[in-house]
Amino acid sequence: GGQAVLSSGYRKSHPERSLTRPPARRLFSCYPQAKTYFPHFDLHTGSAQLRAHGSRVVAAVGDAVKSIDNVTSALSKLSELHAYVLRVDPVNFKFLSHCLLVTLASHFPADFTADVHAAWDKFLSIVSGVLTEKYR
Repeated sequence: GGQAVLSSGYRKSHPERSLTRPPARRLFSCYPQAKTYFPHFDLHTGSAQLRAHGSRVVAAVGDAVKSIDNVTSALSKLSELHAYVLRVDPVNFKFLSHCLLVTLASHFPADFTADVHAAWDKFLSIVSGVLTEKYR
């Protein structure tokens, strides 16, 4: 089922360092308004801050995959952080989800079948929804 597809895709995406920078680079080039949330970051290619943030994003997605039956609980603290402390515009979660999909597709073209694409798209929509719950 969907969890098997996601877990398999997640395992194939490791080591984490292979996926930590491309989504952020794509996010900032395609959606430059997202840079406003990182005024204190070095946003240049190879930045240690981008790598560290990318690692946290990939780890959070991994936690959500592992907790697929309760994504809300797995991401509750992140939802609160982004809504109440960082005040990130919720549309940015959709932008990042799209960037993650493109990154997965470009890194694993043979494995990124229509079924895998659909599973990841649905899953990342759930993740985006959970991360925006606190805004309501």
